[in-house]
Amino acid sequence: MSLARRLLIRASRSPWLAEQFRRRAFARRAVRRFMPGEDLEAALDAASRFAAEHIGAVLTELGEQVRSRDEADAVRRHYLQVLGEIERRRLGSHVSVKLTHLGLETDPGACRRAVNELAARAKAAGSLLWLDMEESTYVDKTLEVYRAARGSGADVGVALQAYLRRTPKDLETLLPLKPWIRLVKGAYSEPAHVAFPRKRDVDEAYFELAGRLLGEAAKGRATPIFGTHDQPLIERIRRRAADLNAARGSYEIHMLYGIRADAQRRLAGEGERVRVLISYGTAWFAWYMRRLAERPANIWFVLRNLI
Repeated sequence: MSLARRLLIRASRSPWLAEQFRRRAFARRAVRRFMPGEDLEAALDAASRFAAEHIGAVLTELGEQVRSRDEADAVRRHYLQVLGEIERRRLGSHVSVKLTHLGLETDPGACRRAVNELAARAKAAGSLLWLDMEESTYVDKTLEVYRAARGSGADVGVALQAYLRRTPKDLETLLPLKPWIRLVKGAYSEPAHVAFPRKRDVDEAYFELAGRLLGEAAKGRATPIFGTHDQPLIERIRRRAADLNAARGSYEIHMLYGIRADAQRRLAGEGERVRVLISYGTAWFAWYMRRLAERPANIWFVLRNLI
């Protein structure tokens, strides 16, 4: 991992930096590159615009590691509101949640119940609930919640991180559940014995996992979602899908709001199922630092706004 990326991820954990950054007008301008606004209405409006271009959306309120059951319950109620709006507007958008935002650490039982409730509400709204993946210390707990929800028949998906060395084994344990899997590269700072430190190794791990998922998708036994902006990697995956007879529609490609909009439209125009992850909320500092860490060249965008 590069020095720039390590510094950005370390900065993402600083409450003092978060407070200082949010006070700066240039920072609020810069972050608008990656989110349409801080409130839900802005996110829903963006999802409507994407729908008009035949591009789906995944909505997520920024936040993690809540400190009380009341905070976690407020998050649960908020996502019920989001799903109600998705149904009312007939958007078909999905919702993605972080389990520590739903109180995984403060009350694991309540968190599991919230996941089941949200999954049921999502199904009624024509949506799907996604469980995001956080640092490696949360993988076991997240997968435990996912297996319980999926095993009970809930329509719910989970993210897996290709840079973690354990992910191939985790994937094999999930395949009997006919899972929805959103495969991402990973954006946290992890030691080398836990995650591949070199980009080349992460890319190859991602492609191998993608091939495994596409093989299952061709047999109707998994629904893979490829969360990446890496265009050469996406094209390799598309060719692999054709080789394995995994039809378009048996997988999706997800990208972040504000990144490679041209590629999003091109892929949708070529018949691929594309969704854009739309983040919103006031707790954007840690998330924004991780976006910069994924591609440190984005720092120049911030500096241009500062100047």
